[in-house]
Amino acid sequence: MEDELNLPQSLTLNEHALALLVTDDEKASFIADHNIELVVFSTLTLSDLLALTHECDITLIALTAINHRSSLTSYRFAINCHSLEKSVNSLADFTRNQAIEAAIIQHAPLLSQPGLLVMDMDSTTIEIECIDEIAVLAGVGEQVAEVTERAMQGELDFAQSLHQRVATLANAPESILAEVVKNLPLMAGLTTLVDTLKAHKWRIAIASGGFTYFADHLQQLLELDAAHANILEIVDKKLTGNVIGDVVDAQAKAECLIQLANTFNIEATQTVAMGDGANDLIMMKAAHLGVAFHAKPIVVKQADTTINNAGLDLMLHWLA
Repeated sequence: MEDELNLPQSLTLNEHALALLVTDDEKASFIADHNIELVVFSTLTLSDLLALTHECDITLIALTAINHRSSLTSYRFAINCHSLEKSVNSLADFTRNQAIEAAIIQHAPLLSQPGLLVMDMDSTTIEIECIDEIAVLAGVGEQVAEVTERAMQGELDFAQSLHQRVATLANAPESILAEVVKNLPLMAGLTTLVDTLKAHKWRIAIASGGFTYFADHLQQLLELDAAHANILEIVDKKLTGNVIGDVVDAQAKAECLIQLANTFNIEATQTVAMGDGANDLIMMKAAHLGVAFHAKPIVVKQADTTINNAGLDLMLHWLA
């Protein structure tokens, strides 16, 4: 279809049809200046698209791109809205309630230009919380899982909660780490996302409040550019219940993103951060685009955009 179109293409939308029109110079100038886009997928019905525009108080101006990525087809529309923040928040509610994926993004990073993606590890690049799995093997699973959940919801100071959880692992054998890493479940879409971004000269890193034992494994497995995480102290093949050095907390994650962008000479507008918990919020704000992935409500509320149910590779469609 896009081969037959000269994009951007102006349009009108009503309950009967979405009609393409000729884009005049005034509209073309508006699209270039504002660069706010709605991204939806080919599975969205016309009635749901109309409901979305009403619910989010947005007006579709033009069809700007059609992308085929990761086995999905997305449509990008230039839009106008009275309040970007309100429209983004309304869209987060709408997509969650309707069990769909969509995004409103201003000045989206470009897939075709080098960029930087920094991801959380636990419950983002992998399906589990490693410390919870370690705790189960150490016999303190329920106690640690409760603290983890409260920390991810933003109810507890992360550094204090981490020290509290790690302390319960004292005297556990080092071998339980190997047991967890042996069955580390990668998040759906991770390899497709990494491979596609690499092909477009993007840099990819993990910044985790978890542990280097697992982050380093993922860095080697996926050939990532960097991995930053906490170091568990191990003496005589047993965990001591301590973390070596400063805790990789929310601020440290943000500083990691900024440092990597400088190291790799990545434009600030080409940076993306993705995570699921409160500990990721500062990093997401430091990036040009912050993506909440299968995230806690506190994260969804503050993120630039979300992925509710799909795999990580859906993020490719949030890029222009």
